[in-house]
Amino acid sequence: MHGHNHNPNTADEARSAIETALPGAIVHVEGSGGHFRIRVVSPEFAGKRLLAKQRLVLGAIQPLLAGTSAPIHAVDELICLTPEEASAN
Repeated sequence: MHGHNHNPNTADEARSAIETALPGAIVHVEGSGGHFRIRVVSPEFAGKRLLAKQRLVLGAIQPLLAGTSAPIHAVDELICLTPEEASAN
């Protein structure tokens, strides 16, 4: 594995980018080797369809997804919940 494929700070960078885009969100990012699972709970998601929620999150991490040496190659799971949905689960 080449050095640019695994950066332990990538999850932190992604979490920070999402928290900046969605203030007040509770963000969990885990993964390595370019594959990540992301769970976001945000009041911003209220009244939005799933695709709109996912676009908000993916838009926030777009710089980490761009280019051939991007630190994130795939988001294997993306869970987007409002606080109400999260407390119901």
